[in-house]
Amino acid sequence: MSRAAVPGLPSRYPIGELLPALYADDDLAQRFTAGLDTVLAPVLSTLDNLPAYFDPALAPADFLPWLATWVGAGIDPDWPPELQRAVLARGVELHRWRGTRRGLVEHLRLCFGVRADVRDGGGVAWSSEPGTALPPPPTGELLVRVWPVAPGVTVDANRVQEAVTASCPVHLTCRVEILPGPPEAAPDVTPVETGD
Repeated sequence: MSRAAVPGLPSRYPIGELLPALYADDDLAQRFTAGLDTVLAPVLSTLDNLPAYFDPALAPADFLPWLATWVGAGIDPDWPPELQRAVLARGVELHRWRGTRRGLVEHLRLCFGVRADVRDGGGVAWSSEPGTALPPPPTGELLVRVWPVAPGVTVDANRVQEAVTASCPVHLTCRVEILPGPPEAAPDVTPVETGD
């Protein structure tokens, strides 16, 4: 789509009407300025509607990838415009959480319509008791398990893998598992007992 030439677009500010009265009846001056109006009408229309170009809900579809570079939102040109607009609208928020578990889960939910469980290989452990044995070395792996929000929805494993790899810290390897439904409670998580 091009906004360079829009056939029949009228100018809101015709130059011929702004000329001195001497040129009001001059056929050559009116035709010349009408040609300028044809060239300038798309420019003036764009400037009059400039705030709409910066609103993800109103911007033209071909303008969205460029607008995404302003807020650091990684949008795929193959996504439908509605999804591009949604990611763009939340681009600053998603960028704020980039590199965190929350950011990855939100990014996957918004872009692919999946829920995610992120297991970090970690490297940090603590104990409330002195003299506790050291924890085992970290696995160095980021495990992301995803499943569709609605049954029957297919998940593109390659695209999810690309998104996870882009968000994964460089010191970790990442692995993605596609599940048919929500995972059961993890066996390595023990319930916390509360005392009365």
